[in-house]
Amino acid sequence: MQGLINYIGALFFERSDKLKLMFKDREEAGKKLAKELKKYAIGAVVYAIPRGGVVMGAEVARKLGLPLGLVIVRKVGHPGNPEYAVCVVSESGGRICNEAEVASLDQEWLEAEILKQRQEAKRRRKKYLSDETQPKVKGKTVILIDDGVATGLTFIAAIRELRNKGAKKIVAALPVVSREVLESIKSEVDEVVALLVPRIYLGSVGAYYEEFSQVDDEEVIDVLQSLD
Repeated sequence: MQGLINYIGALFFERSDKLKLMFKDREEAGKKLAKELKKYAIGAVVYAIPRGGVVMGAEVARKLGLPLGLVIVRKVGHPGNPEYAVCVVSESGGRICNEAEVASLDQEWLEAEILKQRQEAKRRRKKYLSDETQPKVKGKTVILIDDGVATGLTFIAAIRELRNKGAKKIVAALPVVSREVLESIKSEVDEVVALLVPRIYLGSVGAYYEEFSQVDDEEVIDVLQSLD
């Protein structure tokens, strides 16, 4: 599958040492994404990746009048750099890994960490959603949202989880994604709506936000309840 790419914005340098930031915060990025997703305002569902993606997903769902669901996947960070994902696991049992990275790791540690992160995914499901019914995915167009991607493993794991649930069409909606990672994502989805595809990626999602604080469990719950 080769997804359609919709480049909404671009990164420009006024001078080599001066970067014009694109987003004030996640809420602003969500509002900007919603404007570019209006054609899906009827019949689609929005799914977000916790935690940061939920803030943006709520903005899109609210603006388009669509239901919001969660696809919960967890990264397994490299033991030397926890922010660098070597694998991503879903609560249903799926996993994708950077095979070149995991080959050099202690396999006993890796399997224990995979189990730990899968249990964390299940904990989040129970805490965030309780017995609430998620929007149906089967046969639907699903808008998948996160606040940005680094390696792309987490987002791709979420895409595959939605495919396995029967999504008819998946639209990747991202505020910022590097060109290299975009190539991986577009082969997995039907369309990509990207606000920012920088020529030179700054190395972290947070670098493209003026405010990018950690989102905790309580904020996720508050955001979900605000949509009721």
